[in-house]
Amino acid sequence: MRSFITFLALAFLLVPIALGLAITYPFSKKTARRISEYCVKKMPPKVFGVLEKIDGFKFFGYDESKAKLPAQFLILSNHQSLFDIPAFLRFMPEVDLRFIAKDALGKGIPMVSPMLKSQQHCLIPRNVRPMESVKLISEFGERTKRENLIPVIFPEGTRSRDGELGKFYSAGFRTLAKASGLDVAVCALDGGWKFAGLKGLIKNMHQGSYRLEVLKVYPAPKTKEECTLILEEGKTLIQNKLEEWRKLPVMQK
Repeated sequence: MRSFITFLALAFLLVPIALGLAITYPFSKKTARRISEYCVKKMPPKVFGVLEKIDGFKFFGYDESKAKLPAQFLILSNHQSLFDIPAFLRFMPEVDLRFIAKDALGKGIPMVSPMLKSQQHCLIPRNVRPMESVKLISEFGERTKRENLIPVIFPEGTRSRDGELGKFYSAGFRTLAKASGLDVAVCALDGGWKFAGLKGLIKNMHQGSYRLEVLKVYPAPKTKEECTLILEEGKTLIQNKLEEWRKLPVMQK
């Protein structure tokens, strides 16, 4: 019964926006972008608020960790779920985030697809040639720097289905770091892997939690070796933080 009420409340919040984007995007990209900008600023706190009110779900954003962030930066994070996107939006409402994602997310997903396209996130085709991928990420990095946006990259390249860290791939990160010239904020998140699929949502949403923290900020890397160091150290920092969090009671910050 609780799960039904949760889905009903979320539908009440999100369906009007999804319909608005579906209707406006084919005819006015400018209007769709305005709706998307409203959505990314206003909806994440409301969505997590609904989950907390009905299901006792807790979002733990370690706000004190953001004190170390410069005015503009690049985010490198582990990846567990589509919930990672609203989680980051909830955690950092004061900046304009842009994500690197597979272009499948830009096709046919209500609300999500027109938002990603209208806000010009970086959507990479699955079977794109390496040089074309480099070009897309380079252009994205240059644009985020120019427009004072905060790019987000998940170096695992895909979601972790069991919460365990996967291999960190270097090519996309090196390309983005070089093109943007930004300091790198290594972030850890945990919780989203439990909500994969409808079964996971129903089973684990009640009394569940999501955690997100900035672990370390590195100066903008200048060389391939510096990028490799950030990836290696960043992965270790994230792994250690996940192990620390998973020793805590679910509802303890």
